[in-house]
Amino acid sequence: TIRAEEDAQKAYEDFVKETNASIEAKNKDIINKSEIKAKAEGDLVEAKETKEGIVLELEQLSNYNAQLHTSCDFVLKNFDLRQTARDEEVEALRQAKAILSGAKFEEFLQEA
Repeated sequence: TIRAEEDAQKAYEDFVKETNASIEAKNKDIINKSEIKAKAEGDLVEAKETKEGIVLELEQLSNYNAQLHTSCDFVLKNFDLRQTARDEEVEALRQAKAILSGAKFEEFLQEA
């Protein structure tokens, strides 16, 4: 029976060693996983901040695009009117130049 007690004692000591080694390994695993989780959470916070910045920039670009679209629509809508006004202005300047250069005014009245 002493032999049986010694065997039981040895089995118990082996079990305790294995259990302690397993606990130590699990604790190291917990620490490693906690570090990985902390890094992942930090990356998540950084990604959310980056996303917010990008969303804000996209909103600003969308607003700018709308402003440009409105401006371009105005220019296209009034292009013919503006072109006609410029042509009339150029013709008036030519007539004024001709008059000031000594041309006869009657010639211009007949053209119109």
